[in-house]
Amino acid sequence: MSKEKYDCLNCPGYCCSYPVIVLTKRDVTRLAKGQDVSFEEAEKRFTRKDHGYKRIMKRKPDAHYGRICHFFHLEERRCTIYKTRPAICRDFPGTKKCGYYDFLQFERNGQEDPEYVSTTHHDED
Repeated sequence: MSKEKYDCLNCPGYCCSYPVIVLTKRDVTRLAKGQDVSFEEAEKRFTRKDHGYKRIMKRKPDAHYGRICHFFHLEERRCTIYKTRPAICRDFPGTKKCGYYDFLQFERNGQEDPEYVSTTHHDED
């Protein structure tokens, strides 16, 4: 398998800002163990019911995205539960490419070469 075409260590936590981070029972069990609390306490403190799901990650205010994962370190812009993170986070983005990283690359290319932007996106008259 080829290496990913992005580096999560250079990202400000885009995927952590998704409004719905679905958690399974196994995810909550892993979180509980990592936080040294019972399953019930982890479910109560770290999850909520919303968007038709029984368990999604609670979120907190964030200056960059408005709201972000409860376990995201706001100053260091990184996950604080990386070893016990939910399965959905382990699988992200599910491909070798990250849409946010691709967007940043497009922006950088446009800043370095303004012709890049004008030749890749055309407005129709």
